[in-house]
Amino acid sequence: MARTTTTKTTQTTRMNGKRVRIVTTTSAAGTSVKVEEAPVLEWQLQAAAVRSLKAMPEYAASAARVGPHSFTLAADMNGDYRSKRAAVIAKATGIAAGDPDLRVYLHGGNLKLIEYKNAEGTPTASQRVRHPLLAALGHPVVTLKVATEEEAAERSVALVRGWLSTAPQCANDNHTATTLPASAC
Repeated sequence: MARTTTTKTTQTTRMNGKRVRIVTTTSAAGTSVKVEEAPVLEWQLQAAAVRSLKAMPEYAASAARVGPHSFTLAADMNGDYRSKRAAVIAKATGIAAGDPDLRVYLHGGNLKLIEYKNAEGTPTASQRVRHPLLAALGHPVVTLKVATEEEAAERSVALVRGWLSTAPQCANDNHTATTLPASAC
């Protein structure tokens, strides 16, 4: 008995201003084409979260705004596609593959890490190595698997508010070597 072969191809493009996925399936029974909504890009999830986090009253954009329940944040484009030359420079300057998308710096020397994944996203090979390493060093990575920009923003704000409510005010026992006065702890 002959085996039937089915092939499936997927292409992501824009139609009417929206990202869509065109799925073409070819088999002995014929060809079918299906157009479905494409998942949101992970950088868009992160950007929505950053906008919401920066809008929080606890967000400190400068040293003058730092208080007991404040935070700031930073991110790198670690997952960005690079030329070979740019990849060599990135590696030489310490950019590590697999680092989390967002770093949240809390008052008192606490560092929290967030990784964003869309509804279909899975950790990369470098993240499967890097995230456990960071956790072993005391910096666990929280992965937020979300489907929309709104969900990314809401869950990020809730996560940071939770961290702010439970964070010890001077977790950094080297606080005397920082700009924090000893009375701040």
